[in-house]
Amino acid sequence: MDWIGDRGGPQRLLCMTGAAGSGKSALQQTITECCAELGILSAALFFSSEDPTRNTISFVVPTIAYQIGLKHNGFRSSVAAAVKHDPHIFSRSLQSQIDVLIVRPFENLRRSEQLDINTFPYVILIDGLDECQGETTTTLRLGADGVNDRRKAEDRQAELLAAIKHCILDNDLPFRVSIASRPEWAIRTALEPGGYLRNAAYHLQLSDKYDASGDMRRYLWRRFQDIGARIGDSQWFTKNDIEALVRAASGQFVYVAMAYNYISERRASPAERLKIVLTWTPHKGQVAKPFEALDRLYTHILLAAKNAYEAVDTHSGRNFLLLFWVYNHTSSMFATPLDTTSVLLGLGTKAEDNLLSDLHSLVTFQRKKSGKLCLSLYHKSFSDFLREESRANDLFIPRSRGLAHLATCCMHYIIQSCPLGLDPGLNESKELPEFQMRCLEDAIMYLLESLADIEADPISDEVVHFTEKRGWQKVDKLLPLMYSNRGPLLEDGIWYIRNLACHFEVRNPEVGAVISGFAEKWECDEEEWERKHTGQGLDSSG
Repeated sequence: MDWIGDRGGPQRLLCMTGAAGSGKSALQQTITECCAELGILSAALFFSSEDPTRNTISFVVPTIAYQIGLKHNGFRSSVAAAVKHDPHIFSRSLQSQIDVLIVRPFENLRRSEQLDINTFPYVILIDGLDECQGETTTTLRLGADGVNDRRKAEDRQAELLAAIKHCILDNDLPFRVSIASRPEWAIRTALEPGGYLRNAAYHLQLSDKYDASGDMRRYLWRRFQDIGARIGDSQWFTKNDIEALVRAASGQFVYVAMAYNYISERRASPAERLKIVLTWTPHKGQVAKPFEALDRLYTHILLAAKNAYEAVDTHSGRNFLLLFWVYNHTSSMFATPLDTTSVLLGLGTKAEDNLLSDLHSLVTFQRKKSGKLCLSLYHKSFSDFLREESRANDLFIPRSRGLAHLATCCMHYIIQSCPLGLDPGLNESKELPEFQMRCLEDAIMYLLESLADIEADPISDEVVHFTEKRGWQKVDKLLPLMYSNRGPLLEDGIWYIRNLACHFEVRNPEVGAVISGFAEKWECDEEEWERKHTGQGLDSSG
């Protein structure tokens, strides 16, 4: 509102971006009401992907022109004359529509001196740009049709942003335009360094820079008090209940809003429903589904991203959901940098940018104190969704499947990237580039972790191939170098490798013997390392 009130400010476009459910629409609704009360609201448009009357960009300019016309007779007459002169204006480009239906009528009024700039409503609000589609449709289409729909929508969104800049910002018009959107492709690329709106827009990033916990706490307190007045029991909830809901929301307003909608069902007991939300664990056949609407939101975004990624010919054969599972696992469990995971998966550097391009409303790239760039999920509830088959349904990736894929990729990377001639001398790790060495260390770590958590059957063929390609010999060359950097690495890993050897004793005795031999060697090596360094510690202490 401070930005809106500063009519002389240099930036006349405000772009408010944030994760799905961060509260953008709630803020835009409140700002709309404030501007209406002040008499400065020119037009407001709220997109909704599920409403065919509000989900296509072709409605934008006519709706804005219509709303402005309701507030000024001269403007309305000028728009009516323009439409009469060119009845096909609504099928022309967005830039032409804004020029004919907004810019020219306004300029006509200014030239005829029928306009008082100081009293003319000047605020235009657009919410949910990301939910605007290229053409009217009532369902989410899958496959190639869905991907084409997505690209058309992105092109039209970009066309609208470019038209607003060219027609309104680049001209001497008094309008201040506020646009709210998830950080999807059209607005994200326009605002990033080098984008055409980078310097023209005032950018508010809700999810990255603002904590909504206080707002959520006040929202729930007021709503729960209203319920208490309705049922005649002001003690039906506690402060701890509200705190638990705010913590579970992980900064995203949509969680508490949907929790409240479920709890406040007029024909149910609010206390019982509050207990369900606080203790809810999903399982198949469950009747209570307090976050069903939230799951639909996650499904819509994730499915659209999957279709868009897999439709690119250079990604042919890749499983988007499986790759995303691995990125999420390596970042959340071990804070592995995204570039390392990309290499281990055989995708090359910067592959994460393409894979996660359409998930910016659910995930972000977070730089750790160490400088590592890792993946982070905005919503705890999204993490819960990914882990529960009863919620994710066809989008669910079992942990065993994800780890099997990661183990397979790590074995391939070790075979391809580790030279057998590596000399395990004290400083010989310098023979390999630092990044390559780090990737090899992580490949071994993830291989051992996967062997600990999954059965050998899903990766038996890959283990045989790894053994035939002398993969265990390469691991043997790497371990001394890794000890010098990290200390003992295997720990319980010896036990997992012995289990793997036992699995192959019957299936493939030759492979089992190779694995068993290295397990015995590494157990001895590790005991020797510990004796040596424990002795050094005793000597140095006294």
